[in-house]
Amino acid sequence: MFLPLFLAVLWGASQALDSFKLQVQEFVMVQEGLCVVVPCSVFYPSRGWSPTTPAYGFWFRDQTPKPSLPVATNKPDQDVDTDTRGRFQLLGDPSESCSLLIREAHLEDSALYFFRFERGDYVKYNFMEYKFYLEVTALTQKPEIYVPEILQPGHQVTLFCTFNWIFDECPVPTLSWIGNTVSPHKASPRTSYFSELTFTPRPQDHNTELTCRVDFSGEGVSTENTVQLSVAYAPKDLVIRVSHTDEPALEPGGESPHLEVQKGQSLRLLCTADSLPLATLSWTLQDRVLSWSHPLGSTTLELALPRVKAEDAGRYTCRAENRLGFLSRSLDLSVLYAPENLKVMVSQANRTVLENLESGASLQVLEGQSLRLLCVAHSNPRAQLSWAQRGRTVSPSQPSDPGVLELPQIQTEQEGEFTCRAQNPLGSQNISLSLSVVYEKGLASGAFSSGVSLGIGVTTLLFLCFILILVRALRKKWTQAEVPAPAPAPAPAPAPGEAPRSGFSRRSTILDYINVIPKAGPLMVTPRKPERTRRSSISSPTTAQDPRHPHKPQKQRTTRRSSITLSSTSQASDRGRPRGPRAHPQSTLRSSSTEGLLGQRTRMQARERGRATGKRTECGLSLSLSLFNPPRMGHSIPDPGAA
Repeated sequence: MFLPLFLAVLWGASQALDSFKLQVQEFVMVQEGLCVVVPCSVFYPSRGWSPTTPAYGFWFRDQTPKPSLPVATNKPDQDVDTDTRGRFQLLGDPSESCSLLIREAHLEDSALYFFRFERGDYVKYNFMEYKFYLEVTALTQKPEIYVPEILQPGHQVTLFCTFNWIFDECPVPTLSWIGNTVSPHKASPRTSYFSELTFTPRPQDHNTELTCRVDFSGEGVSTENTVQLSVAYAPKDLVIRVSHTDEPALEPGGESPHLEVQKGQSLRLLCTADSLPLATLSWTLQDRVLSWSHPLGSTTLELALPRVKAEDAGRYTCRAENRLGFLSRSLDLSVLYAPENLKVMVSQANRTVLENLESGASLQVLEGQSLRLLCVAHSNPRAQLSWAQRGRTVSPSQPSDPGVLELPQIQTEQEGEFTCRAQNPLGSQNISLSLSVVYEKGLASGAFSSGVSLGIGVTTLLFLCFILILVRALRKKWTQAEVPAPAPAPAPAPAPGEAPRSGFSRRSTILDYINVIPKAGPLMVTPRKPERTRRSSISSPTTAQDPRHPHKPQKQRTTRRSSITLSSTSQASDRGRPRGPRAHPQSTLRSSSTEGLLGQRTRMQARERGRATGKRTECGLSLSLSLFNPPRMGHSIPDPGAA
């Protein structure tokens, strides 16, 4: 029972030793002109050969009905296919490896291939069950060029070119540089998988082409790659375009283009510039920045004005700037609109302060005053201004500025409505105001009140000056009166029965009563030393007898005195004796000492009354004035000496 089992084991072992096996990938693809290695391993029985027995391998193109010559073999005397001679080659030890090297693949090489192995008398085997298919495609692989994205002018730079060669068994290609930036000594080809190029870019090198070429040995098979150099430069070719609503954008002409648009329309402004690296674009109105772009954004910046307003007018400037420089261009925008914001500015009586009036306002002006009306309106184009009174056009005061209306002297017939009209091709606007003339009686202006107050003040000042002059004149006259006059001749005695003639007359003035001292009675001389005679006393009032009734005493006359006191820092003495139109004959009995004593006493009484009343004037003078009641006409002053 065990015998059949044992025989079966021995037979299986024998079959295992006699087995043939090949390891190869079933599909291989290569581009035309390139090189490829097909790795392969062979396994065969250890029968009929020794370690010194040579091994031969053969690769055949699988053809029907019978394969032709091998495409590759290691057998020395074996012929091979002429199409593959020198291009197909066995690699490695034939006793173990069946790898195949294919150089400069042709499109005609695309086929199914199998391997045959021979060693000794027993091992001769075609591995028909182990085949691979070779597909040759068009050459698309190119060398890779490494170049900075932006080259800085004047700065040296190094570029690299490489070709991906997968298999080390393949021959090394030849790399070369072609371009305007390549110097002749650097243009010679080099056999390598890697090549570098060093040069200094110039501004004119921008957008020039640089080529790296790869040449393979054989029938002129080559591949190349071309790049375009980017050399940095400042912004240039700045363009401004204008678009109304959804219409195509147009470029306005001229170095400083001008654009007119009506108020309320929509407008789009487009700015485009060429630069490397990309420039930052910005829109500005006068000195105010409206919008700007991101440095890595688009080369075009748009400014939208949905509804144009009057304040949108001005100079719009587009500016493009990068690290190498900047460039700008401007557009003048003019907004057209009808007159608006019409108002009247008023100046009355040559006043510099202006008053703004709206339509329908009422204006009151004093009759005879001047009036200036200035009409102001906002519009584009400039509006034509005109004035009308009660519907009739008024000629302008200034032909160069018809908005000014001057009325030098306002009269009553100028009352009524004044209308200013502003008009341009896009429309018109009116403003009216009512003018009322006010009479002087009905209007007391501040200037008139000030004039009245000034007149009163001037009048008061003149009156005070007149009083001062009068007082000085009186004082001067009193000073002259102090000089003693010569005693007049004694008057003749009156006839018997005739009344004595009075010393006062109707020609007497107030000056005759200034510092007049009543006649004193008989001097009471006291028998003292002569130097004391100046202290004589005077009795007052005096009692006189009526000559018609010698025994009946006459009524005493009581003098009335009024005193005017003016104070000053320096008081003048009122020395002098009383003056009158005539002196009584017996008044010569008074001595100069008595007159001085009476004057001093009178002054002392005047000072006391001045201190008591406290009356002082502004002129700075002190004056005592004594007035006596003059005797009635027909009566004479009794003589004290008659007693």
